[in-house]
Amino acid sequence: MSAFATRADRLEALEREARRRVLLLDGAMGTMLQRHKFAEAAFRTPALADWHKSVRGNNDLLNLSQPDVVRSVHTAYLNAGSDIVETNTFSATTIAQADYDLQAYADAIAEAGAKLAREACDAVETPDRPRIVAGAFGPTNKTLSISPDVNDPGKRDVTFDEVAETYRAQADAMASWCDIFLIETIFDTLNAKAAIKALLDRQGETGEHIPILISGTITDASGRTLSGQTTEAFWNAVRHAKPWAVGLNCALGAAEMRQYVATFSRIADTRVLAYPNAGLPNELGEYDEQPHQTAGHLGGWAGDGLLNIVGGCCGTTPEHIAAIAAAVHGVAPRAVPTRPVAMRLSGLEPFEVA
Repeated sequence: MSAFATRADRLEALEREARRRVLLLDGAMGTMLQRHKFAEAAFRTPALADWHKSVRGNNDLLNLSQPDVVRSVHTAYLNAGSDIVETNTFSATTIAQADYDLQAYADAIAEAGAKLAREACDAVETPDRPRIVAGAFGPTNKTLSISPDVNDPGKRDVTFDEVAETYRAQADAMASWCDIFLIETIFDTLNAKAAIKALLDRQGETGEHIPILISGTITDASGRTLSGQTTEAFWNAVRHAKPWAVGLNCALGAAEMRQYVATFSRIADTRVLAYPNAGLPNELGEYDEQPHQTAGHLGGWAGDGLLNIVGGCCGTTPEHIAAIAAAVHGVAPRAVPTRPVAMRLSGLEPFEVA
């Protein structure tokens, strides 16, 4: 049973915690699930026993077929010190599930993922330590800004409205069990805007306030998202959502990500979050950075006043989160700045009119 009567009570407690310390996000879900080396049959529910396509690798489907395993991953991160755990719903949209012809299961996958995270949090939270469920929205496997056909720049596989609709359905399926929503691993800002529209529309229609967190991803040493924006341009493009926190995850390790997080720390008039990979992948696609190494980087960022929320992405484990928790213990959170009013616009580069 939850230690808090309502979401509002839990969020009020979270606000108090955020003012006094750096908050801990969780680490990688996929990394932990892959340790089980599940075969095809493990991904299939009884209803999918004779499904006509392979579903192996559809980690979100494990919310239905292996719920105890998914819940145990959340619990491991909570025991390691996480204040916030992300639902296992990165691909729980009709667009992403279409790869497996499982569009009709997307809502059930999303709902189950949120319930499992809530159950894990309710089991460990206390009145003085809220544990927060972040409803995770991945970027989908389609892009609204870039053509999938190099010979046809205007081609798109989906429309903005279709992407917004699939995010709205996911939000509706998860909302009862989530404290916050997290739009993450954004490589195309227009996709993120579709998710923002879905969530703000839902808030306006239902009157239910669920804070939004936004996390982009810098894809390489160019310092830009895949759709070409710099960190500051990306912030200008999404700041109208008034997110509870904004930051970066995935693609880069901490050593490569720091300069871009520092930019967010300078320009964002909200909290800053960061959850990098455990270094860069090796030639086998695996991550070699050890917990003390990741924690060394992120502890330094916190000590330099760059962070409010910190965690890990690909390759990170409960051991990484425990080490990060120790590294940021007792460190004051970043002070959220007040920026002067100005017209701030975005294309690929930011533009400010004083």
